Amino acid sequence: MDRRTVAKSAVLAGALLLASGGAGIAQAHARRRAAAGDVTLRLPAPTGPHWTGVTTLYLVDHSRRDPWDAALPVREVMVTVFYPARGIDGHRPAPQMTGDAAASFDGTAHRIHPELPAMGVRWAATLTHSYPDAPAQPVRRPVLLYSPGGGDPRTLGTGLAEELASRGHVVVTVDHPGDAGEVDFPRKTDHRDKVRTTVLMGDPRADPGLFRTLIATRVADIRFVLDRLAVLAGGRNPDAYGRALPKDLGRALDLRRVGIYGHSAGGTSAAQALYEDRRIHAAVDMEGYLDHPQQAPGKEGELFPVARYGVDRPLLLLGTDGFTERKQLERSWSAVLAHRGHTGRRRIDDAAHWVFTDYAAMAPQLQTAGLMSAAGRTKLIGAIDPATSVPLVRHCLLSFFARHLPSH
Repeated sequence: MDRRTVAKSAVLAGALLLASGGAGIAQAHARRRAAAGDVTLRLPAPTGPHWTGVTTLYLVDHSRRDPWDAALPVREVMVTVFYPARGIDGHRPAPQMTGDAAASFDGTAHRIHPELPAMGVRWAATLTHSYPDAPAQPVRRPVLLYSPGGGDPRTLGTGLAEELASRGHVVVTVDHPGDAGEVDFPRKTDHRDKVRTTVLMGDPRADPGLFRTLIATRVADIRFVLDRLAVLAGGRNPDAYGRALPKDLGRALDLRRVGIYGHSAGGTSAAQALYEDRRIHAAVDMEGYLDHPQQAPGKEGELFPVARYGVDRPLLLLGTDGFTERKQLERSWSAVLAHRGHTGRRRIDDAAHWVFTDYAAMAPQLQTAGLMSAAGRTKLIGAIDPATSVPLVRHCLLSFFARHLPSH
């Protein structure tokens, strides 16, 4: 059975469960598991024809000090690479989060997103649909980078990354240590613990200086990751510890076709990276501001260069009708849209800010299990059903990158 057959079988099984009245039974079982602290969340399966492999890279930039911790003499970045796999024999699906990352997430997620439960979820038990270190297809593929929202780890972009990889892209999800919710490194060093948590304790837009540092650091991280991917495509190993790479991974990267997408602060970073780095040919900003915060009441924040001057390559602004800060977002989005010709805009209705992340599928499961209120679910992702939102977000990105970074 290929990937598409398996995905269709899973959908059919779910439909049969609902048709037989199993939904109420499933909800009752979920609530009992929640009471026992035993809820395991599931990610939606990718629908493309390719099996997906996955690996992580530990990258060290010796030319920069860490901006968030003066004790760190270098800038470290962790990335996950999803790619079309040649085969999966002998491999088991990877977890969404490592055990150490999940333990940290369990303690901090509720503080970052109060809608999430403080207990009752086995975060380490959620599996992806990708296979660690499976051999890559030795076919040059378009490369997509992903930058997550401020305070969120890269692992919350797994479902969308897997879909894009199953459709013929190599997807590199980037953590930005210091502002990411948590980053699990391969090992502890003399300067930091194995898991590094976020410095963000509230809305980064409330501190103009912090927001400026956050975006500048992320753009530099993205450009550094592109540098290291060039090393990988050239046949060398960019991992700072020299850990083994999946077979033929370097041969799967076509760095003549690079795109980027990001959510919230990651969307800001993606758009500005497109402006600054001509190696990037197309970008999707999923509800990220393109201006700096106000320095003082009544004084508008400075536009980022991408909004002030526009960009000569494709940029998609993807938003929701339920984003509570959409009026504040409008100023900078209107500015970049005024530079006609290369920037487009789409909106997802009945949705909210985190519908672009794995919470789109997870929040309804938490609500069913009695671990999240209806109001909390609506605040996080909107009332939209994941059967609608997940395919819609996937389609928006797939169709955009298919036009501007064709996979064949």
